[in-house]
Amino acid sequence: MSVKVAVVYYSSTGAVHQLARALAEGAEKAGAEVRLRRVPELAPDAAIDANPAWRAHVEATADVEVATLDDLEWADAYALGSPTRFGNVAAQLKQFVDTTGGLWQRGVMADKPAPTGFTSAHNPHGGNESTLLALYNTFHHWGSVIVSPGFTDPAVYAAGGNPYGTAHPAANGAPAENVLAAARYQGTRLTTIAKRLKGLAVD
Repeated sequence: MSVKVAVVYYSSTGAVHQLARALAEGAEKAGAEVRLRRVPELAPDAAIDANPAWRAHVEATADVEVATLDDLEWADAYALGSPTRFGNVAAQLKQFVDTTGGLWQRGVMADKPAPTGFTSAHNPHGGNESTLLALYNTFHHWGSVIVSPGFTDPAVYAAGGNPYGTAHPAANGAPAENVLAAARYQGTRLTTIAKRLKGLAVD
């Protein structure tokens, strides 16, 4: 018996997508069954086409399955990721979260080690922490058990020391190995805590 982890994210030009994949890898390595899902793109084609990297990413990830509420009902634990939008969660991920009212009323997410969050802003201080804290507001309302990475592993320090969740300054280019390692650790930690809460043995 294993835990089931849903990694749900929005990414415009690819950084958050790479963090999502790394987090999913960490969860799988820790023994979780993982669903990697992207939320639908809401931006108009004119906006996407104005940024070649955005259009390239949309086309490159067209085969990633789109998240549904069934993914949240299926999962024992969640990892949600979003780029920073003025220090807040991107509208694309927020729109998906805003459809969870029915699940919330039924207590589907309650008591699950749901959440852990990850993000990317252009600059190191471009809103990464506030975006994660804003995302965690939703988890409080869900009644979930928040599983942030904290300062519990050297990988967190090596990636810049963000205890709220893995964050990447996109101005530095694609996430480097130290950041991806922190995301993998975050997925491993989420899975480990989920196993403990389900009463499963932890290696």
